[in-house]
Amino acid sequence: METVQELIPLVKELVAQKPSRRLVKMYVLGGVLALLGAVLGLVGTVCSPFTAVSRLQDEEAAVAALRAARERQALPTQALLDKGKQHEAIACSRVLASRQHAS
Repeated sequence: METVQELIPLVKELVAQKPSRRLVKMYVLGGVLALLGAVLGLVGTVCSPFTAVSRLQDEEAAVAALRAARERQALPTQALLDKGKQHEAIACSRVLASRQHAS
C-alpha cells in the first residue's frame, strides 16, 4: 500500500509536466516490468515448498539408482576376485605339494 500511495503523486506530477509520448511509454513499461517482477516473486514464494519436496525426492531417487548400479558392478567384480583367490589357493597348494615331495 505504501508504494501505491507514493505512485499517485508521481503520476499527478508527470501529468502536470505534460511528458512526451515516448517518455510515457517508458514509464508504463517500467511499471509493468516492476509489477511482473512482484507477481513472479510472489508465485515463487508460494510454490517453493512444493518444488523443494520434489527436488528432494529426485535426489533420493538418483542416490538409490546410483547404489543399485554400484551393487550391479560389484557383483561381477566380487566373482572375479573369488575366482582369483581360488586360483591363487590352488597354485599355493601346488607349490606346497611340490615342496613336500622335494624334501
